[in-house]
Amino acid sequence: MDARPLIVFDVNETLLDLQTLDPIFERIFGGKEAMRLWFANLIMYSAGLTVAGCYVPFTDIGAAVLKMLADTRGIRITAADKAELTERFSTMPPHPEVPGALRKLRKAGFRLFTLTDNLLEVQTRQLEHGGIVDLFERRFSADSVKHHKPSREAYAYVEKELGVGPTALCLIACHTWDTLGAVAAGWRAALIKRVGNDVLGVGPQPQIVGNDLNDVADQLIARA
Repeated sequence: MDARPLIVFDVNETLLDLQTLDPIFERIFGGKEAMRLWFANLIMYSAGLTVAGCYVPFTDIGAAVLKMLADTRGIRITAADKAELTERFSTMPPHPEVPGALRKLRKAGFRLFTLTDNLLEVQTRQLEHGGIVDLFERRFSADSVKHHKPSREAYAYVEKELGVGPTALCLIACHTWDTLGAVAAGWRAALIKRVGNDVLGVGPQPQIVGNDLNDVADQLIARA
């Protein structure tokens, strides 16, 4: 990279530890694999609804997917279950290396932003609880443009708000579907290989791949 791009972060799982939700799903469904199934379906249906031209807030899709998975198993989701999941999702801690890696990028002169499918108020609470909200200049939500990632509209919204072209931006995410969307939109991208996430061998590819955010930050700094 020949210049410091503006760095835009995905939030869920990229910065925050999604695996802290495992105990809730294990209690409700009797197995840890249910959390991954829920999250995969949440992403699939958020993208499916967007392609179909039917915008639904991310939290509402999450609740509907939870009920759908429970219904297929004859499990009843209680109000207490829903409240616990909402609370835990809003207060997931950062991965251990994240605060230090963000500060390293800032010290190196990078400007940091976020873009998530979460409602802005949910994202803000997450980052405040994680103690990292002040490390970002601005926070963006796909809700503002009513198109979930990886739709072109979600990335274009950030471009418009920051007044830059796509080549000035780099997305950091741990989900290949997100980096795929960003690169297809003309952004650069870095993929973090969190547990259960890796490179997809087809489609637009991220320019950087790392095992954690420290790894990715070091590569960005070296290239700048």
